[in-house]
Amino acid sequence: QVQLVEAGGGLVQAGGSLRLSCIASGRDFSRSTMGWFRRAPGKEREFIATIAWSRSSTYYAEAVKGRFTISRDSAKNTVYLQMNSLKPDDTAVYWCAAAGRDGIYFNAGSYDYWGQGTQVTVSS
Repeated sequence: QVQLVEAGGGLVQAGGSLRLSCIASGRDFSRSTMGWFRRAPGKEREFIATIAWSRSSTYYAEAVKGRFTISRDSAKNTVYLQMNSLKPDDTAVYWCAAAGRDGIYFNAGSYDYWGQGTQVTVSS
């Protein structure tokens, strides 16, 4: 059974940092694309970042570019999201997701496995 488990969410002041982690089990995702999404209160779920296996290519949403960094430790089947310079607008539930293959995917529908989500709250 495939499981993705996020950790690292919490409450932080504006300007602060958090690092989310997502540990995958039940399948080797070292050669698959991993991504992060979020949903803010009253808004639709949105793409945040993705990292492909090939060349470890990374892509970010404009709203987080330059502040967030996605990385992976394939040996640990883990993906991270380092979030710096957090803003109140970053308040959301964050999910990690895994595709069953390599590639560049911005659409949630392209991901096959999802974590349970972790809450990030940024106070002003």
